[in-house]
Amino acid sequence: MPQFPGGKAIEGAMTAEPNPPTGRVAVALGFGAMCLGMFMAILDIQIVATSLPTIQSHLRIEPDDASWMQTAYLIAEIVAIPLTGPLEAVLGLRRLFAIAVLVFTLASCGCAASGGFAGLVSWRVLQGFSGGMLIPLVFAAVFILFEPRRQSVATTVAGVLAVLAPTVGPIAGGWMTSTFSWHWLFLVNVVPGLLATLGGWLLLPRMAASVREWREIDLASVAMLGGGLAALVIALKEAPRLGWTSSSVILEFSVAAALGASLLARCRRTDPPLLDLSLFRQRNFAFGCVMSFVLGIALFGSVYLMPVFLAYVRGHDAFAVGRIMLATGLAQLLSAPVAVALEPRVDARLLTGFGFVLLTLGLWASGGQSVSTDAAEMVVPQVLRGTAFMFCLLPPTRLALGNLPEERVAAASGLFNLMRNLGGAIGLALIDTVIYGGAPRHAEAIVRSLRAGDAATAEAIGLPGLLSTDRSIVIGERAMTSLLQPLVRRAALTETVNSSWLLVGALTATVLLILPFARPVAQERSDRDRQGER
Repeated sequence: MPQFPGGKAIEGAMTAEPNPPTGRVAVALGFGAMCLGMFMAILDIQIVATSLPTIQSHLRIEPDDASWMQTAYLIAEIVAIPLTGPLEAVLGLRRLFAIAVLVFTLASCGCAASGGFAGLVSWRVLQGFSGGMLIPLVFAAVFILFEPRRQSVATTVAGVLAVLAPTVGPIAGGWMTSTFSWHWLFLVNVVPGLLATLGGWLLLPRMAASVREWREIDLASVAMLGGGLAALVIALKEAPRLGWTSSSVILEFSVAAALGASLLARCRRTDPPLLDLSLFRQRNFAFGCVMSFVLGIALFGSVYLMPVFLAYVRGHDAFAVGRIMLATGLAQLLSAPVAVALEPRVDARLLTGFGFVLLTLGLWASGGQSVSTDAAEMVVPQVLRGTAFMFCLLPPTRLALGNLPEERVAAASGLFNLMRNLGGAIGLALIDTVIYGGAPRHAEAIVRSLRAGDAATAEAIGLPGLLSTDRSIVIGERAMTSLLQPLVRRAALTETVNSSWLLVGALTATVLLILPFARPVAQERSDRDRQGER
């Protein structure tokens, strides 16, 4: 059974009627242009992640709002994924790709020109929406542009680029920010984006399209999905600051719940639905979506937590952050061929369990950091996480999609990948809740311990020199304000970052509780076939 990171784009693509390609070289170059656009869209998330603290400082963004630069992108991607198929049917592969990559390029220019938080987040939404269509379009193009015997090669090329982007992203983003400025994180997309647009428009074959397909796009469901998710994330972010029982937070949660319930009801009665919820009746698909959701929390959460700690606690610049984070990408790149080789040969449940055990250990290993933790102590946790990621992606994909009828794989694949982005968006909000909601409490506890003469606390924050000869701590009001305040803040941030690592690790471990209830792929397929014969 094929395993695609695409979605409804494949379903729409399979119904399109392409004109015969003018030549293999032109088709290959056109597909290369599509892969270039996809690579830039995936790279964009990674290169921005390492430089979030730098952008936050330059634009004077509140620290607890910095994650919106990633969250806004993810929310827009979530909305774009189920829309890709209907839009491809309306516009055709060639037109939709050219429009999407051009809008992505223009939005990148808008991000670079932004002078404040609101403008940057707005452009990130447009960037995420257009970039979110590029991955499904690329994997749909594999089945439109190439005959079956060449599809595996095309899929491999796209897959390698998809894995390569997270590897080079952190260090490339850090280098650009440190050498030039943070604006180049977005301006770097301009030339490749224009080349991809031009190449796709000139080289991809013209596809038959029908404006009549426009009626299949359920704009009301799209609005409910985007609005409900945005309300939920805003509520999660504001609850620690305003209080979980504040009227505005309760209102935001209520709006999210109402829009979510309306979306579920609408998806049940529309044909075709924006999200095919009937797929969740399949046990393995439901479990696979849970795994995808949890992986999103771990994947995007770890990429967010490391720059926060390295920049705000250790004081590293963006290039140093990217250099340290390179260990995760290298481990992921090296483990990818192993995961690909084992995936069709070993029980998906065993590989999934192996991956999530490694990932849990890698997350928990980062939960005991001190204010002096640096690159050397971060290597092992990063290697564990980087090695685990591909085992947490490929085998769960087979578990989720491998037992479904082929005609349902396209819609299921889109929903499966949507769940990963949903986990990332909600996970970032939860992490901000832990970090910026818990930091004041930790800071107060540290100050109380210091005033009580706790030598261990003074040593933990890096100030053993404040100890007097009788082992009590001598702290005056002026010293507390000018000297200790930044160190207390740094120590409190370290504690909340550690709590976040442990929380994400605990959520990741929940996959191990449901994994034994998943069915073997071949066994479930044979059961389904027997039922069909009856």
